[in-house]
Amino acid sequence: MYLNFAEAALGAPVEIPTVDGKVKIKIDPGTQPGKILRLRGKGLPEVNGYGKGDLLVNINVWVPKNLSKEEQKTIEQLGKSGNFVPQPDENDKNFFEKMKNFFE
Repeated sequence: MYLNFAEAALGAPVEIPTVDGKVKIKIDPGTQPGKILRLRGKGLPEVNGYGKGDLLVNINVWVPKNLSKEEQKTIEQLGKSGNFVPQPDENDKNFFEKMKNFFE
């Protein structure tokens, strides 16, 4: 699922296509790219059983390739804010960073 920056930062209701049709979910404010959402029971039917599997939705944030002068100025002003400095917490670290910290 591709989100624009505003949807990821502020949160938004979005529709996700599933096997049975579209499902409306709410994206939480501050959702980071790479987050995986699990929609229980919304995936493919199980092969040897009853019910359905889970649908995993990978969140991506769409970054525009071409910006107008006004958009560039706005984003530059936002970039100067201290709130836009990356500050990953323990949950945002990848597997190798977690293992490195484990052995230190």
